[in-house]
Amino acid sequence: MPEGDTVWNTARVLERALVGARLTGSDFRVPSLATTDLAGWSVRDSASRGKHLLLRLDAPAGTGESRWTLHSHLRMDGTWRAYAPGERWTGRPAHLIRVVLRAPAATAVGYHLHEVALVPTADEERLVGHLGPDLLGADWDPTEAARRLATHPDTPVGVALLDQRILAGVGNLYKCEVLFLRGVHPRTPVRDVTDLTGLVTLAQKLLAANRGRWTQSTTGALGRGRTSYVYGRRAQPCRRCGTAIRKEELGDRVTYWCPTCQPGEPT
Repeated sequence: MPEGDTVWNTARVLERALVGARLTGSDFRVPSLATTDLAGWSVRDSASRGKHLLLRLDAPAGTGESRWTLHSHLRMDGTWRAYAPGERWTGRPAHLIRVVLRAPAATAVGYHLHEVALVPTADEERLVGHLGPDLLGADWDPTEAARRLATHPDTPVGVALLDQRILAGVGNLYKCEVLFLRGVHPRTPVRDVTDLTGLVTLAQKLLAANRGRWTQSTTGALGRGRTSYVYGRRAQPCRRCGTAIRKEELGDRVTYWCPTCQPGEPT
């Protein structure tokens, strides 16, 4: 399930596979781009913004607009994989392939991508300008993220943290873990969270700590079953106090918390 660090890692995979290369072919399996051919285009940059991927391209001379961005949103189930020439594509079933980009040294395959679009790079903000500060981006600003959180005083904090318009990159795992570490019940209204800046700063530190690896850990341990405090641990003992971890739906997402370490469930 992609979160900001996973998407950042994916951008690095595409960077290593494609940046600096001239594409030899492309295959778009989305109706809006079905006839698009990127053969001859050069890959200039690979970047992430929250759960969005931005692959920046240079069009061949004489094609009009010179700089373009291929945008894709990973949401909860999208992924990109890179394969060596001749390597079997084993990332997902073939019917989930949405984009194929071929270069001399690698082929990048996008599975179950969402909101695939090719736009002039100058228009990128039309696709990602609504997002809040990116926890792994150069624009990260905890004060601004906290300010945006505070504009939703009645929203449960466990819902607000997932709103990408407030801060971009937190997914369900980090939502659950940061609230546990701060001792905040996920249903607490934002107005009752005493240190919003501290909350978002910790979220950023957790994502940054996992940048560059695929195993996400908030505990510091990488062994199976040891990587989280509460996420995915329903009915297991809390690592701090031994109380059974609880699980319930909050908004449209599953939430895990410790009723002893995160007391004060709103009535």
